[in-house]
Amino acid sequence: MTTRLVLWDIDHTVLDTRGVGQELSAYAFRKTTGLEMRRRVRVDGLTERVIFRETAKLNGLATTHKDFEAFAQALTECHRCHRGTLRERGRVLPGAGAVLGAVNQLPDVGQTVVTGNIRGSAEIKLAAFGLDRHLDLTSGAYGDEHDDRSELVALALRRAACPSASAVLVGDTPHDVRAGLTHKVRVVAVATGKFTEDELRSAGAQVVVPDLTATRNVVNALIGRRIR
Repeated sequence: MTTRLVLWDIDHTVLDTRGVGQELSAYAFRKTTGLEMRRRVRVDGLTERVIFRETAKLNGLATTHKDFEAFAQALTECHRCHRGTLRERGRVLPGAGAVLGAVNQLPDVGQTVVTGNIRGSAEIKLAAFGLDRHLDLTSGAYGDEHDDRSELVALALRRAACPSASAVLVGDTPHDVRAGLTHKVRVVAVATGKFTEDELRSAGAQVVVPDLTATRNVVNALIGRRIR
């Protein structure tokens, strides 16, 4: 029986595509709109729906949800065709695999994702690095499902049938922190992205760690009790 739930962000929390994701997004944008992506919004913590819409505006385009659906399909296909490139150039962030594996061994703790990525690209990226085996992706929430990351937290909690008091969210941006706090989910922030420990702490994260390398300490922070 699952009595606790860990909600993981993906990019810059557990893995880094080292620019591959941005390249694939630009290719999918060009394939969908017929235009080069000359400008792009700052993506940290945003959902893919917002990134596409606001990036299109920066490039002089007004888009519809149908346009986004076409973009999402193209982006998924790009990730599928470039899984090898993801593995070659990207990386699992230090300690992430060990923490996911350790949590997965606990009989009463479940793990899923709350991510700005669309579901197709999220699943392919996680599978490319072997992280998907630790996660129940059917109960996750994805960036093609809502503009607002906090609504994705609510969606994942409903899918997992987990009360907010029994969940913890792990992310690397103030957007992640605020999304968790909106639904009274405890937040463990990791400073492996573009934001400092002080910035994440100021956003309201209850626990802030520099990275995920201290496996036992991180797992203890996630589950709220000590393991040996």
